[in-house]
Amino acid sequence: MKIKKIISLISAAAMSAMLLTACGNSGTAEETTVTEEHDMTVETTYTASAENVKHLGRTYFSEDKLYCALSGSGAEFSFNGTKCVIKIKGDTTSMGGIAQADNQARVAIYVNGERVIDDMVDQFNEEYTVFESTAAEDVTVSVVKLSESPMSTIAIEEIKVTGTVIQPTADKDLLIEFIGDSITCGYGSDDPVKENHFSTKTEDVTKAYAYKTAQALGADYSMVSFSGYGIISGYSTNDKPVTAQTVPQFYTKLGFSWNTNGNFKPDNVEWDFSKRQPDVIVINLGTNDDSYTKTEKDRQQAYADEYVNFLKTIREKNPDAKIVCTLGVMGDRLFEYVQLAADTYKAETGDNNVYTMKFDVQSPDDGYSADWHPSITTHDKAAAKLTAELKTILGI
Repeated sequence: MKIKKIISLISAAAMSAMLLTACGNSGTAEETTVTEEHDMTVETTYTASAENVKHLGRTYFSEDKLYCALSGSGAEFSFNGTKCVIKIKGDTTSMGGIAQADNQARVAIYVNGERVIDDMVDQFNEEYTVFESTAAEDVTVSVVKLSESPMSTIAIEEIKVTGTVIQPTADKDLLIEFIGDSITCGYGSDDPVKENHFSTKTEDVTKAYAYKTAQALGADYSMVSFSGYGIISGYSTNDKPVTAQTVPQFYTKLGFSWNTNGNFKPDNVEWDFSKRQPDVIVINLGTNDDSYTKTEKDRQQAYADEYVNFLKTIREKNPDAKIVCTLGVMGDRLFEYVQLAADTYKAETGDNNVYTMKFDVQSPDDGYSADWHPSITTHDKAAAKLTAELKTILGI
């Protein structure tokens, strides 16, 4: 049983759950017999099906496993009891040793809103005792994948509880989908040295502006974000478009990963848009495109044209959502083309439920994270600005 990286075990009285959650794909629940007098001394094993847990973000339940790829994806449930053990299965990176150390999935587990596990999935089978107490307590457990999907994925295999039957936590009134790149993923959020480079060890989506915005609004969330990706090009260093690294091609999928988890690969799974639909969709893409478009007007126009097409796809899949197009944290040169895309889309479709907002460009005074990414201070400021904008748009 893995305990070497446990931050703390919680045995205090119940506290209010603080994590934000969202819905995902569901599956058939494991059969559990419940009697009026539930035996609190018996350990029961559950799957992470939608009947047992709330799915956070885009997830996929198959063969009794809940696969989590995207940043912030996971599961949440509550029970009254004395113990909880969670088994997580790693993908090919977990068996890669030191060669894969900067790509392995980073996972957090919370008990009543407090992070008690913060671990890199560096073994194929991980087992965590997340709660243990001599007296039964009310407990809410949240499993959150902190790192992004291209590098690695996980599967929640088993949840063992000594106590009452586990129950999914309730949905929030508001669901926000964030579509973005490394800024949304929280790239380098735990590394304040700008000269350092990418590692999943220092990536934490809960410290990024998107998660913090959802938290400020008391909303459920879903992240569709990949570091280095854009609308027409990923991050380019040679004046050529990196067309393999574009978000629109994966938007209708569960996600994308270079690695496999058994037979699971997120880009082979179509996302089921009949599930709970977001009330608001925030797009923050263009930072990586700008490395290719630079000041070339034809390239900037191509970005705007493809942005219009992407808006049409998003609207087709989410007919009632408010769409907010943003840019600017790591540079705002393409923002006028974000505005152009939004205006063009509205003129072509008559759909006025689309808005734009420019983030403030990060300031040296606020520091940087790895590879010049936003610092925690910058993320806080971006979250505050977006939160105020969404309150205005939603009339709350």
